[in-house]
Formats: sequence, structure tokens, C-alpha cells
Amino acid sequence: MKAFGIVGYSGSGKTTLLCALIPWFRANGLRVAAVKATHHDIEWDRPGKDSYRLREAGAEAVLLQGPKRSFLTRQSSSDWRVSLDWLGSGLDLVLVEGKKDWPIPKIEVYRPELGHRLWAEQDPGVVAIASDQPLTGPLARLDLNDPPAIGRYILASSGWKIYEET
Repeated sequence: MKAFGIVGYSGSGKTTLLCALIPWFRANGLRVAAVKATHHDIEWDRPGKDSYRLREAGAEAVLLQGPKRSFLTRQSSSDWRVSLDWLGSGLDLVLVEGKKDWPIPKIEVYRPELGHRLWAEQDPGVVAIASDQPLTGPLARLDLNDPPAIGRYILASSGWKIYEET
């Protein structure tokens, strides 16, 4: 399984890009997972529910499994490899949104109008910039409005070859 990051400041379009890339990768035969990072404490469970009680009783992990979906809850790990291992096997690519500190290759989604400096200036893991504005610099530049081209870049950077229908 390979991992590739999509980073950028809030409101830059990271999730929008991922929502365009995922179906493109799937159409090209890849099994894709997504990791969404947040700085907020999250709680999908509720006090009094059995799954909540199991976790409060000390279970290291609780898997809530229904007929159509499953939810796994664990304490977060600071080790990025452990977090990826939780996703399990059978995946070709994990797209990681927002984990700027993970040592994986990343594309920065950049919108100059937001007024931020390039994250790439402080992160050597950023290998390309995706923007809807012309930019100059040493890193590869990708058109934010062309998700298939970004997908091809990710695959080429990861050592994959695909054959798209024309």
C-alpha cells in the first residue's frame, strides 16, 4: 500500500480535490482509502451506547459493525505507520489529507488569494504544488482544475502505470 498526502491551508480545496481524485483512481482500478486529519477532538459515539461502554471499559479498539458500514475506534497513534496499518490490507493507495507531519510525499493545494506562504517552504515532503494560479519555483506545478492530471502525477510518483481509455 502506498500513501500520498494532500496538504494546504484551511479553505484551499483539499477535500474537494480528494473527492475528485478518488473516483478517478477507482475508475482506473485502484482500491483507495482516505485519511482525514483534524485538530479537533472527535467523538462519533455517545455515552450509554454499547460501543461507548466497551471503549470506556478499556477495550483497545471497538469495531461497530452494521449491515452496510463499520466504524472502528482506537486511541490515536503518533506513529504514522500504525495509523496506516489500521486501515488493513487490500488497498492500493491511501490519500492522506492534512497530516503535514507524516513523512510521505505530498501535494500542496495552494491558493495565493488566501494570503498564506507556501507550506512547501518548510516541508521537504511536498513534491508538487496544485493551484489554479500560475506559480514559479522549483517544484512541479499541477493544475488544480485538472484532477486526472494530478492523479497521473501521483501514480507516476508512486511508480505505477495506468492505461486510461481514450
